[in-house]
Amino acid sequence: MGWEVIFWNHTPFELSKIGLKEIKLEGRAKAKTDLLKRAKIEAELDHFTRKFKDGVYQTYKFRASQKGLKIRIKNKIVSSLVNNYKGEKGLQRLRKKLKTSERNTSFYKHCKAILEKERPNLVFCTNQRPVNAIAPLTAAQDLGIPTATFIFSWDNLPKATMVVETDHYFVWSKYMKAELQKYYQHINPEQVLVTGSPQFEPHFDLSLRKNRQDFFVEHGLDLSKKYICFSGDDKTTCPDDPQYLDDIAHAVEQLNARGSNIGIIFRRCPVDVSNRYDAVLEKHKDLIVPIAPLWKKAGANWNTILPTKEDLALQINTIFHTEAVINLASSMVFDYVIFEKPCLYLNYNVENKTDISWTPQKVYNFVHFRSMPSKKAVFWLNSKEEIAEKLELALSATPEDLEETKQWFQKINKHLPEEASQRIWEGIASLHSQMTAGMVDTTDGLPRPSAPDSQ
Repeated sequence: MGWEVIFWNHTPFELSKIGLKEIKLEGRAKAKTDLLKRAKIEAELDHFTRKFKDGVYQTYKFRASQKGLKIRIKNKIVSSLVNNYKGEKGLQRLRKKLKTSERNTSFYKHCKAILEKERPNLVFCTNQRPVNAIAPLTAAQDLGIPTATFIFSWDNLPKATMVVETDHYFVWSKYMKAELQKYYQHINPEQVLVTGSPQFEPHFDLSLRKNRQDFFVEHGLDLSKKYICFSGDDKTTCPDDPQYLDDIAHAVEQLNARGSNIGIIFRRCPVDVSNRYDAVLEKHKDLIVPIAPLWKKAGANWNTILPTKEDLALQINTIFHTEAVINLASSMVFDYVIFEKPCLYLNYNVENKTDISWTPQKVYNFVHFRSMPSKKAVFWLNSKEEIAEKLELALSATPEDLEETKQWFQKINKHLPEEASQRIWEGIASLHSQMTAGMVDTTDGLPRPSAPDSQ
């Protein structure tokens, strides 16, 4: 379509090594901005709780650490900010403060200098969450350069993770567009483009698929077996994952004793590099085959464990060559339904809980699960005793049995899913055409779509 893409790269990855044009983004948000971000998130969750009369928003808050005097002082500052900036008007002031806080930093000046040199037609931020994205986006807006962001995940908006403000927003679906306007009423409908998420596109790339024999031989799998996939969560989302995996292994042993021939592929959460599964994997080493995601650790923190192109093929073939997926509350349900395969959701408390305050019901009570058309969209594992029976039902499911799951996916992500990137580029091209045609309102210095009556 004639566009040149340059990655303004703030990750530890060397994107130039895989043939991409990049400019290293150097610097970070200052400590004050991070405190304002924390306050904004808490204030928004409090605002949502009052506005929608729904306590679920309080469950999105993380318990703040109290270790050390500096941390306790920071916590008090955040609490004070939350108390001082309540309601929609207070949040508007907080949003302005975030930008103002960054404008007098060397990071902002560095970003502005690069933008003045490069003069891009659009700055597109692929994640609405990072505090470090505020300075480059604010610099772009101050220079009159259009900005856009993509809502990163299907569960992000109710969690108050909208850290950046841009001129345009790319979302997964009409459902997400309605969510965006529900939580952020200052965003006009004309600023929101529905495109779908590109994360599902590789599933439709037939060149990435391997035949069964090659995949099985590569990973030491038994060609005589049918495999299910246990997809792990991070430790915060599901602290009891190892116990669940053990329960599933025992259920599969029961089925195999009755004549089935089932194995388990374990795909851990890519950012979970703990040893918490080791004992279970050793105990069931004849039954469970771990196939680790092909992500690279490029730094000390979890968010510097980054994906590789090779992992796309690994994930696709893991789905393609397994019969079903079991997990707690994962969006892998959508990856599997693309291949017309079922998902089983874990929904019971294990016997030896790691954290007595955690329950799976807390997770399923989150707002994004209210999008489910009906409980029939997945197979529910409500106790360890019923795993074997439910697994047999899932493995005999027909494509017609997955209609509710397909409807859920079509609600969450615009169809056709394989055309998301094309729609994103068409959206970018459309925005550029509007800008060059002068069909914008720039009275406040920020380019954005004009209202229909002023076009």
